[in-house]
Amino acid sequence: VQLQASGGGLVQAGGSLRLSCAASGRTFSRYFMGWFRQAPGQEREFVASVSWNGGSTYYADSVKGRFTISRDIGKNTVLLQMNGLKPEDTAVYYCAAGSVAIPGLDGSYDYWGQGTQVTVSS
Repeated sequence: VQLQASGGGLVQAGGSLRLSCAASGRTFSRYFMGWFRQAPGQEREFVASVSWNGGSTYYADSVKGRFTISRDIGKNTVLLQMNGLKPEDTAVYYCAAGSVAIPGLDGSYDYWGQGTQVTVSS
């Protein structure tokens, strides 16, 4: 599975962005998908994840109620809609895929995209 993340950019606090992760590979629908982020000088942290069929979603407390993860199996795409952005959301965002992933555990994901920069100005 190869992952290509896009959609990052510069936005003012309170604004919105939608990240997209395009996956290649015929078995995309069998993978648990997640988004993680890493700010300069900080550890990579979990943001959100979605089960193989989209039926279950998980969020970090810091983004709950503001971010929404979804997947379009037919288009091999996972989206992260980010509303109410805050300066502390500034980071490089990575999408990841895992066959038996534990939602918030980055070590359990098998494949990673290259990352897309999100910058939120105050």
